[in-house]
Amino acid sequence: MSRLWSIIPAGGAGTRLWPLSRERRPKFLLDLTGSGRSLLQQTVDRLAPLVEGRVLVVTGADHADQVRADLPELGEQAVLVEPSRKDSMAAIGLAAAVVEAQDPDAVVGSFAADHVIADPDRFRACVQEAVVLAEQGHLVTIGITPTGPATGFGYIRVGAPLDVPGAPRGRAVAEFVEKPDLETARGYLSTGEFLWNAGMFVARASTLLDLLADRDPSFAQRLRDIAADPASLAEVWPSLPRIAIDHAVAEPAAAAGRVAVVPGDFAWDDVGDFASLTGVLPTDSSGLAILGDPARVHGEGSSGLVVAGTERDVVVLGMTDVVVVDTGEVLLVTTRERAQDVKGVIERLKDAGRTDLA
Repeated sequence: MSRLWSIIPAGGAGTRLWPLSRERRPKFLLDLTGSGRSLLQQTVDRLAPLVEGRVLVVTGADHADQVRADLPELGEQAVLVEPSRKDSMAAIGLAAAVVEAQDPDAVVGSFAADHVIADPDRFRACVQEAVVLAEQGHLVTIGITPTGPATGFGYIRVGAPLDVPGAPRGRAVAEFVEKPDLETARGYLSTGEFLWNAGMFVARASTLLDLLADRDPSFAQRLRDIAADPASLAEVWPSLPRIAIDHAVAEPAAAAGRVAVVPGDFAWDDVGDFASLTGVLPTDSSGLAILGDPARVHGEGSSGLVVAGTERDVVVLGMTDVVVVDTGEVLLVTTRERAQDVKGVIERLKDAGRTDLA
């Protein structure tokens, strides 16, 4: 693992977790598990035994100071700041180019800043296998063993075993597929050939950029130009395409037989909404999950989620699948069924000029 670097893209607002997650303090900067560590800090903690400080966090200008404050041990040079929002290819590609400029043989692993992984040892074992495969020239993804027919994730169709020493679980990737409807997802699970796509990628930095160059040589070259001359970032960045790494690299590389997968046997969640947040927190005998001070929450015969973010006590009586989020500025009361509708509330607040609440 001595040549492994971790790249942590830290972006997005997590709007489906509003008002807990906001534009000015998105979910990766929040402690959503009650551990006392933000999701970003937990991501760095999880990778630390493998990378020993070889970490690059890519984030937007609005959150750079907060990221640095969250991770003072990494130093200023570990935070790469995007001048404007692009998509994942530009962010991950820039970090890969910076690493390649320092060590052309280095392996990079990209892991989102806002995921929850309950089994860090199993996760690290998968990453170690992925590094073995990456050193042989593969672009490697870590796929998650599905626990149900989810419609919120893309899927990976798994191919033949690769039989690589040191990576016994390594398989070829036949294809990546987009988020399915429920019937299609059930069909995927019935075959036993599909994993969830969690957006984790491991490759030599040079391999990742060369695969990008196969599709868009100018894009790859501009990333390498920025790495060679960091002062050119502000000038070059606006010209970079806005495209996800899946579309820019992973899907065409899979079609060319260049992608491998390590099935992940660890508990994983992207905490994308209040239903999934409820799932990563302990619940009482009635099924009520609490984030915050349990002494402030008084639940009787109720299930769902309460986020107690203030000194105010919250009483929930006889409510089923309720969601109560008290941030001080905003009090949200809804149900888990309707919680997805908060995205519409955000748009209406912006239209009303209440960007302070968005």
